Amino acid sequence: MRTGLAAAALRAHRPAFVGTAVAALFAACVVSAATSMLVATGSDALSPSARHALTANGVGDMAVVMLIGSIYMSIFVVASTMGTAVAQQHRELALVRAVGAKPRQIRRAVAAQALAAALPAALAGFGLGGLLGRLWFDTMVTHGLVPDGVPFATSWIALPVCLAVAVVTSALAGVLCSLRFSLLRPARALAEAEAGRRGLGVLRAPLGLLALAGGGALSVLLAGQPAEEAGQGAFLVLLLFCVGMGLLGPRIIGPAAWLVSALIGRCGPSARLAMLNVRSQPRRFAAAVVPLVLVVGFGLTKIAMHTTARHHTGSPGRSSEVWLDYIGTSLYAGFAAIAAANTLAMISFERRRDLALLRVVGTQRAQIGVMALWEGVVVTLTALVLGGLTALVTLAPVLSTAFGSPLPYLPWTFLAGVTGATLLLTAGATAVPVRAALRRSAITVVKSA
Repeated sequence: MRTGLAAAALRAHRPAFVGTAVAALFAACVVSAATSMLVATGSDALSPSARHALTANGVGDMAVVMLIGSIYMSIFVVASTMGTAVAQQHRELALVRAVGAKPRQIRRAVAAQALAAALPAALAGFGLGGLLGRLWFDTMVTHGLVPDGVPFATSWIALPVCLAVAVVTSALAGVLCSLRFSLLRPARALAEAEAGRRGLGVLRAPLGLLALAGGGALSVLLAGQPAEEAGQGAFLVLLLFCVGMGLLGPRIIGPAAWLVSALIGRCGPSARLAMLNVRSQPRRFAAAVVPLVLVVGFGLTKIAMHTTARHHTGSPGRSSEVWLDYIGTSLYAGFAAIAAANTLAMISFERRRDLALLRVVGTQRAQIGVMALWEGVVVTLTALVLGGLTALVTLAPVLSTAFGSPLPYLPWTFLAGVTGATLLLTAGATAVPVRAALRRSAITVVKSA
């Protein structure tokens, strides 16, 4: 029975599992590259001079940080996309429970789905990771961080790491996301599948508030500390704010999106439709905004440190640190893009019947397309505002101590690039599924939904 459930779910919710497969592919690729680089730079066969150069440039530490960071983000994104895929099936799972399926059968079916989506992607990602690792390695040689003559090869040690991160994480995330729902009584499961879950949970809200309060208090304490200590503590401030944003989700992002959408709603009927959509689904849109907030906050914090230092002193800092921060920010941006795009695409896929009803009552296709673009604008501005505030609070004590001013220096070209890239991502992830849904006959969609 569980094999049939898994196969039926994969067919019915193919777009959701495409997102899971893409996340697993990207995660396995990055983890494979980072693992291979760590093995190559830590080999016992290196000459003493090469080992000394690697130690002096901090290459080993960079490889460890990159590996740990890539594993952390991989687990976050893979779990997020698999959770979205399971949430898409709540109505079907409730119906299956109503006709007699047992909770363990539901969980096993979800685990089988995760394996089917993630295993091929993880194997392909392991192979692509060798190419990415070679590119990173050559870049480090070009920048003088790795001496010539140090060999690089894809490490087979990376394969079990990739499988553990991509496949095991997908399976565990799927089972955990389906655990509570599978244990509900069928009638309540059906009601929740239709209306959605309202609350944040008993522990989630208090922990989120505690993380934000701790980040704010630590930022105030660091303001009077020496520059080195303030810099070390800034990462903890950033981490606490990111954790708080992630836990509180709709409680923070909902009001921020409400304010942004209120301004957008004055720009015509399509913008008003977008405003109503965002306000009616704060929990779902929050799931798309959270990863963007995290990467905007992280990226602005890391990059602003170097641009502000260059503005005041003429030097952005050590080349190894600059390289690591820029590469790390690019990787985190990739992970966040996958999580946000997958969530936005699923929101659009879920409401294909609503879009068809809009067409039935006379709304033009062009108006619906413009509405999708306005939704992307709301998500973008919300993420930029909250991510910018996170970065400012994180940077203020460090910059005040180092340069006498809490405000960072960011070139307008960089800000325009971040805004444009975020808008392109959100608008594309929203508009493309909507455009695909509009190709089908509205009456056919209404009857089949």
